[in-house]
Amino acid sequence: MPGPDENVHPEATGEAKKLVDAHQDAQDLVFYSGWFCPFNQRVWMALEERKIPYQYREVNPYKKEAAFLKLNPLGLVPTIEVGQGSGKGLYESDVLVEFLEDLVPPSDDHPSIYPSGTYEKSWARLNVQHITKKIIPVSPPTGTHTYLVLPCLHAASDGRKTDIAPRRAQHYFSLQMRQDASGQASAREDLYTGLRTLLECKASGGPYFFGKQWTVVDMSLAPFVRRFYNLEKFRAFKDSEVGNGWEEYKAALLSRESLKATSSLDEYYTELLARYLNNTATSEVAKATRGGHHLP
Repeated sequence: MPGPDENVHPEATGEAKKLVDAHQDAQDLVFYSGWFCPFNQRVWMALEERKIPYQYREVNPYKKEAAFLKLNPLGLVPTIEVGQGSGKGLYESDVLVEFLEDLVPPSDDHPSIYPSGTYEKSWARLNVQHITKKIIPVSPPTGTHTYLVLPCLHAASDGRKTDIAPRRAQHYFSLQMRQDASGQASAREDLYTGLRTLLECKASGGPYFFGKQWTVVDMSLAPFVRRFYNLEKFRAFKDSEVGNGWEEYKAALLSRESLKATSSLDEYYTELLARYLNNTATSEVAKATRGGHHLP
């Protein structure tokens, strides 16, 4: 009997479907994708931002087909095959984004998604880690937690303290899946805190994290923000509670062309997100969220 997530809509829709259709010709890079996955969308946006040729192949990661497992033993998206038919697979969204940055030297034809300075690149990576550890997934259980405390994250400019107490934090996925009101309230506040502390590190002088340049930091968060409409409707998430210029930053993320071009229609996201809201999702993310452990 297949799990509910195995019956995912088989292809992208809307603007994303147009982009899929435009990337069916054979290329050296083959992008194995799941249209529905926000981690996958990070890499898709990186391919578009860097203007790197690729062939798009849709896969259903819940079916774990043998040919795909040869490229990625975990059977997860995103995955890139480096060299058509080579069998050389890479995976994990953060790894793939860095690979795409290193693959082609930055130029007008292939804009960089990292700042140019050595320190600034590392600062970008540190803030991507903040998004990964403090905004998106659940943390490991208490006692094994690795804390990321950036120097600008101790207090928000409006006087609200950031929470770095040693406890199991809850974030985007936890807020969706918690069924009890008190658990939702705790997860919602943790998500607010993660966003506030990121904004405390944001540069002034432009709409994006590094000011005028769109970078990997913005791209790491944008696909999840694209799905926040579900939290607003069903989990009482309010932009006004974040503060720190969040509403302006959110608008800048949502207006980015690479995000819009790789997005499917809301109704198809809503169908999948409903499985998280009623705690029936069977994805690896859902399993990790329930168990309070790392993603595989």
